[in-house]
Amino acid sequence: MDTTTEDLEGCYYNRSVKFFYNESGKIISESWRPQDYVVVTLGMAVCFIVIFSNLLVILAIFKNRRFHFPIYYLLGNLALSDLFSGVSYLNMMFHTGPWTIKLTKYQWFVRQGLIDTSLTASVLNLLAVAVERHQTIFSMQLHSKMSRRRVLLVILSIWLLAILMGLVPTMGWHCLCYLSHCSTMAPLYSRSYLVFWAVLNLLTFSIMLAVYTRIFLYVRHKSQQMSQHTSHMRYNDTVVNLMKTVSMILGCFVLCWTPGLVLLLLDGLGCESCHVLHYEKYCLVLAECNSFVNPIIYSFRDADMRRTFRELLCCLYRRRRAHKGHASGVHFNTVEHENHKSTTSTGEEAEEVGQPHNGTPSLESQEPHTAEPSCMLLMETKARDLFFCQKRRRLDPEIPIREPAEVWSTRGSEEVLQKALKANL
Repeated sequence: MDTTTEDLEGCYYNRSVKFFYNESGKIISESWRPQDYVVVTLGMAVCFIVIFSNLLVILAIFKNRRFHFPIYYLLGNLALSDLFSGVSYLNMMFHTGPWTIKLTKYQWFVRQGLIDTSLTASVLNLLAVAVERHQTIFSMQLHSKMSRRRVLLVILSIWLLAILMGLVPTMGWHCLCYLSHCSTMAPLYSRSYLVFWAVLNLLTFSIMLAVYTRIFLYVRHKSQQMSQHTSHMRYNDTVVNLMKTVSMILGCFVLCWTPGLVLLLLDGLGCESCHVLHYEKYCLVLAECNSFVNPIIYSFRDADMRRTFRELLCCLYRRRRAHKGHASGVHFNTVEHENHKSTTSTGEEAEEVGQPHNGTPSLESQEPHTAEPSCMLLMETKARDLFFCQKRRRLDPEIPIREPAEVWSTRGSEEVLQKALKANL
């Protein structure tokens, strides 16, 4: 709200957000219209999809040891920036439409600063990925030898720069004292800042495209040289596939963000005939959709990532079913039913490891299958696995057998049983 205290000469610090919107020609409705409800509902749905999908990517990289390399750490940080973008847009959904005119100037700067920070973090992550790929491929390696400490420093630097760029307008690069310099799309931002912001990001896009073009030309040249050496074919295919995945991520990012940045540039240059407000919402939706495109690319391009996604979702589903089973009540099984389950699981286990049902292990099997023990069959599972360990001991005397005595004293602890069985096997 406007205040009655005196402003500095030529400044409008005590004016409300509504005042700046009216001065810039961006009129905000004070009442909710049907289209406002539709925009907020769809926007919130997209935000939740963005948050969940990128959280899945982060968990997959953390869970699968095959992704514990610098390139995947950077892609995980890119997923983190997309997740942060989803949170930023979700915050905007709660402060848009008629809610906008009720914001204080500080709240408005925070809303815009979160989006600027997420965009900067994504751009810097993609630039770091481009530099890492350039350094790695030109040194004929699949993964960089950069230490985890150095990767962590790069990630921290990315977020520090992103936060700094998000705070620049709040620290003084605004139009509160230069009303004629206010932009149309962001009425409290200076037009000069929009020009700087748009040109900086478009220039970064051009640099990344040039780097990836050089990498592709180099990879194609090396592929032709290695085509006669079968020992290098697998390495070459892996490099090309990873490069295609990263390039698709970069291409989608550029396609989704370039229209919005061009629109900001036109607004900053004061193009009154461009009607930037007519295209603002479409560009914003396109930029928001980019945040959940990357998990889709990972699912189609990377078999290991797709398999890890499936494992995480199945684990979540099983835990949900188990929780419902415990909540529904206590179920008692008869002795005959438990014996039938024990016999069935023993037969299935023997078939999976190449053993007949009499428990004699096959010489071709390298390692017996260790099924996850059930609380209902605690002692039967322990005895069965110990029996298999003893059989393996007869085939290979060097395999140590340690009796899990602690299991007998803590029969109700499934965690202790799992540790003991792992020690045996």
